[in-house]
Amino acid sequence: MALLTFSDKGFYCPPGDFYIDPWRQVNKAVITHAHSDHARYGHRQYIAQQDSVPLLKLRLGSFIQATGYPYGTTFSIRGVKVSFHPAAHVLGAAQVRLEYKGEVWVVTGDYKLAPDPLAGSFEPVPCHTFITECTFGLPIYQWPEPTQVFTEINDWWRENQEEGRTSILSAYSLGKAQRILCSVDAGIGPIYAHGAIENTHDVIRQMGIALPKTERITDKTNKKDLTGALVLTPSSGMASNWIRRFADPVTAAASGWMMVRGNRRRQSVDRGFVLSDHVDWNALNTVIGELHPEKIYVTHGFTDLFARWLQDQGYDADVVRTEYSGENEEPLEEVTG
Repeated sequence: MALLTFSDKGFYCPPGDFYIDPWRQVNKAVITHAHSDHARYGHRQYIAQQDSVPLLKLRLGSFIQATGYPYGTTFSIRGVKVSFHPAAHVLGAAQVRLEYKGEVWVVTGDYKLAPDPLAGSFEPVPCHTFITECTFGLPIYQWPEPTQVFTEINDWWRENQEEGRTSILSAYSLGKAQRILCSVDAGIGPIYAHGAIENTHDVIRQMGIALPKTERITDKTNKKDLTGALVLTPSSGMASNWIRRFADPVTAAASGWMMVRGNRRRQSVDRGFVLSDHVDWNALNTVIGELHPEKIYVTHGFTDLFARWLQDQGYDADVVRTEYSGENEEPLEEVTG
């Protein structure tokens, strides 16, 4: 019996009778992280790393049945040993390690190697079979040092402030927004947040995790107070009527897709910063080279090209078709407000 099979609902574990990040409704779902493409609505039971549970309830509803475990704690589901290990993608993100009758598989979900103030550091987990994303699995995607990017963001913000303009920066409401918030120079000026981002901040603060001060943007927010401020918004906020409340703003996007110049133009922003919460080309190859698994499955991104590259390097690699979206815009229903 295979430890995991690939069904039209997601990754299924026959001996444990559970799914990992399923995209159709199932009875028992083990979740790698709380982003909407990996954590779907409607499962009877959710099992995740403990920091993901409050975030799952924020996004899916407080009524869901969710169980959380710390990193490194092994628990059993019908004889399958399961444990969560740091993925460093966003707060609570985990690789799922499965062990059954001496066979070990690891499902990464999404991950990165760059340091993160909230998400921690990636932990390589030895395994026989490795299931990996390859959102940015092309040689063109090689990230600059994050410290360099945050210096660029600070300089951009200061320049806009000197011109008396508001700096609006789009970033995913869970993960990248907090990474930016904790890494920019808060001494430059006030930082405001779109309601979807501030809702996430509220939950994180309730978890006892300190974040720099932010103010929620509301209909009562004084436009004069926004002069010289930094405003964090989900990318979909840029395309909604919400953006019209700002007088003469300067806009930017923080994304790995900003590595390609044309993407900034397509997103209709003034500036692009190359900042991703996914592994780049070099990091993908570093992790796989360190683990050297017997079998590799690539799940979303430039799958065909990356699998072919791995095969050329001597790996047994194949593509698994999934419904994960990688680093794309958040659904509109998650960013209203």
